[in-house]
Amino acid sequence: MAEANKRNIPIKLGDFSVIDTEFSNIRERFDSEMRKMEEEMAKFRHELMNREANFFESTSSTTNSALPSRIPKQQNYVSDISSPLIQDEGDSKVLKLRFDVSQYAPEEIVVKTVDQKLLVHAKHEEKSDTKSVYREYNREFLLPKGVNPESIRSSLSKDGVLTVDAPLPALTAGETLIPIAHK
Repeated sequence: MAEANKRNIPIKLGDFSVIDTEFSNIRERFDSEMRKMEEEMAKFRHELMNREANFFESTSSTTNSALPSRIPKQQNYVSDISSPLIQDEGDSKVLKLRFDVSQYAPEEIVVKTVDQKLLVHAKHEEKSDTKSVYREYNREFLLPKGVNPESIRSSLSKDGVLTVDAPLPALTAGETLIPIAHK
């Protein structure tokens, strides 16, 4: 790994609790996600029942050679997918990652990027005459293409939740005009 591609990310200590700031509306978000999931399940059940009815109708009146033509075209179910890791902040989107590092002191935690990877490392060692304690925490996350390592910020709440925010690059418009060459 080239040293030029490494960057340590400073951790901002805050006198806040993630529970207070981030989960105040968790019930509304949960209810909304449950409604979406129930709607998708109802849609899936409906499509499955229609397929079964069509399948049994076609097999009773046609030969097996006609079955492949009865297979419905695959639909794109991923067109409206959303990730709990990506949040809207005004006009832009931000990748927001959380790590439980409550068993480590702030000075034992390191957040850095190496190439397109975000690395979170924490290490705790404690030795005495009667006992020895050693804990280590490692997480590695591949950042999406175009994320600027200089724009990544991290903060540590008083209850030991490390939050790393990475602004995502703006997507270009979905429409591109293609010139027509005339011969």
